[in-house]
Amino acid sequence: MPDCSENYENEISEGHNVRSIKCKFCNSIILKPSVASFTTVQFQLPLMKQTGGTNHPETEELSLFWMVTDMLMFENVGFSNTVGNNKYLTCADCEAGPIGYYDLSSKKSYVALSRVKHC
Repeated sequence: MPDCSENYENEISEGHNVRSIKCKFCNSIILKPSVASFTTVQFQLPLMKQTGGTNHPETEELSLFWMVTDMLMFENVGFSNTVGNNKYLTCADCEAGPIGYYDLSSKKSYVALSRVKHC
């Protein structure tokens, strides 16, 4: 089994992802090596598992993301319906998510480092 790191510093080289970025649940490749740029941005991303009602989803503030400038760079990602100025990203194979978000105004996608695995 590959060594899947949670030490994010080892996953970044020259500002890009060193290894493939995969779904934590089904192991599908989301991004190939060197296609995403590391960035820090504050964002309230809904929790993957909600315990309350659907009217006000529970969120967590995340700040470590892989940024992708072209949605065609993804291998296996689904996009939700528009919510405000964003679309949420999910694994296209198992539909786990949200793993990140797509910003409609900047046309950039952001994948949370903590919501995927690196191996």
